[in-house]
Amino acid sequence: MSFDLNKRHQQILKATIRQYISTAEPVGSKTLVDGYNLNISPATIRNGFATLEKAGFLYQPHTSAGRVPSDLGYRVYVDRLIQPSPDMGKQVEELLTDKLDWDGWSLEAILRGAVEVLATLSGYVTMITLPQARRSTVKHIQLVRVEANKIVVIVVWDAYETQSILMQLPQQRSASDGDLLDRELQVLSNFLNGKLRGRSVLEVLKLDWSELDRELQQYVDLVRNLLTDLSRQSKPTHTSQMMIWGISEVLGQPEFSQLQQVKTLLHLLESEQDKIWESIFKPDLDSSLDLQPKVAIRIGAENPLKPMQTCTLISTNYHQDSIPVGSVGLLGPKRMLYEDAIALVESAADYISTAISQE
Repeated sequence: MSFDLNKRHQQILKATIRQYISTAEPVGSKTLVDGYNLNISPATIRNGFATLEKAGFLYQPHTSAGRVPSDLGYRVYVDRLIQPSPDMGKQVEELLTDKLDWDGWSLEAILRGAVEVLATLSGYVTMITLPQARRSTVKHIQLVRVEANKIVVIVVWDAYETQSILMQLPQQRSASDGDLLDRELQVLSNFLNGKLRGRSVLEVLKLDWSELDRELQQYVDLVRNLLTDLSRQSKPTHTSQMMIWGISEVLGQPEFSQLQQVKTLLHLLESEQDKIWESIFKPDLDSSLDLQPKVAIRIGAENPLKPMQTCTLISTNYHQDSIPVGSVGLLGPKRMLYEDAIALVESAADYISTAISQE
């Protein structure tokens, strides 16, 4: 972003968004002077409003009104001006621990209980997808030369299903290189078996390439491409079922006062859950080994589904033994308590990950 958001601009933008979240009313300079300890004059705030409006962070819904955050303003607020609330995170964990029974309930009953707790706590539509089946694990892998510059990769999965992938070598080889190439491919096969056997491909996308001999470094890109192809082709048939709760609560927000808008959103939530599922559950191949929840925050037009473009969707994956298998999501107005909402989905996903992995 080319605009230089200095400390004063940050103060004004943060206070404006906090006030608008609280009241749903356009924010004026006097309101900020009276309600926030900014130590600046109304004139300075008005100048700040003008600068922030010109940069696209605020706008006036009509002449002489106060300012309202734009999608871009919310984005800056989320990315640079706030931190998830530790109190909310702790409250979520305590409530879920107190109200859910992993010993006596079915998994579906547990997730249904969790979605109700989260919706009540947040006041937004809460969605939890049912966990996906674990990916197949590798039993054996072999790289075999078929031409001077091509190999076939043969993969045997744990269910004894076999898969083959034809791949181009990183550079043209002469016929005299055949014996050397065969030896290198056997070393690579041994290396990959040691890393992959008994694991899903997602678990080993970040291999330690320093273990390969220097002369085999030329195969780094080839093996990375191989793992990416395997991860894509080994995806199980998924279920797009999800638990949804909190629709009545969020529809009481002033943003949903228009009947047609409400009808469109309700139709999406009730009849097109497959589309929502694809929006909130996106396993990240490059970060599958990072067990810290990575929260995706889609504000307004950042949402791919048109009925959701007046909303904010906050979601993150939960894991089973390091593999992303499901997602927790919140859908609400852009005028959302982001600090609490982010902490809520992070803590809920972390709690479900720990519990489901122990199960």
